[in-house]
Amino acid sequence: MKKVSVVILNWNGAGMLRNYLPSVIRYSQGEDVEVCVADNGSTDHSCEILEKEFPSVRLICLDRNYGFAEGYNKALAQVDAKYVVLLNSDVEVTEGWLDTLTDYMEKHPEVVACQPKLLGWRDRERFEYAGASGGFIDYYGYPFCRGRIFDVVEKDRHQYDTVIPVFWATGAALYIRLDKYREVGGLDGRFFAHMEEIDLCWRLNSRGYRLVCIPQSVVYHVGGATLKKENPRKTFLNFRNNLLMLYKNLPDEDLKPVMRMRALLDFIASMVYVAKLDFRNAKAVWNARKEFMTLREQFKPDRKENLQRTVVSDIPQRYRFSILWQSKIKGRKFFSTLPG
Repeated sequence: MKKVSVVILNWNGAGMLRNYLPSVIRYSQGEDVEVCVADNGSTDHSCEILEKEFPSVRLICLDRNYGFAEGYNKALAQVDAKYVVLLNSDVEVTEGWLDTLTDYMEKHPEVVACQPKLLGWRDRERFEYAGASGGFIDYYGYPFCRGRIFDVVEKDRHQYDTVIPVFWATGAALYIRLDKYREVGGLDGRFFAHMEEIDLCWRLNSRGYRLVCIPQSVVYHVGGATLKKENPRKTFLNFRNNLLMLYKNLPDEDLKPVMRMRALLDFIASMVYVAKLDFRNAKAVWNARKEFMTLREQFKPDRKENLQRTVVSDIPQRYRFSILWQSKIKGRKFFSTLPG
């Protein structure tokens, strides 16, 4: 058994592997550490490049593209390690990034998952959208980060360098105990991609486990390498999966009020797209709600199991306010200005 397995999921990303894998290999050394690339049925030359140019990397070949969530489930079924890192293929790591995370996890057995600080690869002085310095959600299921609220991404002035509990750790660089990953069922493969790590972290939180951000470990993330922002497919997956996540995990007393408000807020979101003449994204929001209604019955057993296994229903890192109200109406654009 390895102590740490760094697992990169790849799909037709030969160029990204050449650009970013060298830093992962260089700064992820050790007898008890392995770097793996799980290929999600690529049709480019990814596997050939890995075999010829990166012989030290363990290659896990999947027979087709299972998406982010199920692809990782398939890959981690072939991994034997105490800890695993789910690392995006467009992440450049830095010296000491892995040792810092491992040392913390070894000293804090009550913590089951963590993330490093994510900075932008293009603008290295700013936090990166997908995870920044730790993730949270509001009462209605909208995710935000310490360092990023909606499209406002702060400069990193070391204002968020303390280790703190988080609601979710980014899937771009998620460090987790493999036994706990398996215990709670891993990522939900039905999500395919987007929101799957927040759903996983909700299950961990509700079962009494702790997750933290460790900003002393730093990585640089390109972001948006698979689906660009405002892509209708991404919009569809984000809205649909967010609703599925809420349905799976919300306490009984919150389910109806949250879902009623989300119906209104999603309608408003679609109208904003219409006002911009962006009819494809407006349609994606409507289709996401339609598919959620179709799939909801299928997720009833998951909801029942999650509620039965819940030991912490009022998770502190799930804020009781609306981040839309705080940010768009009250003008609180930075995490440090939020109430509480």
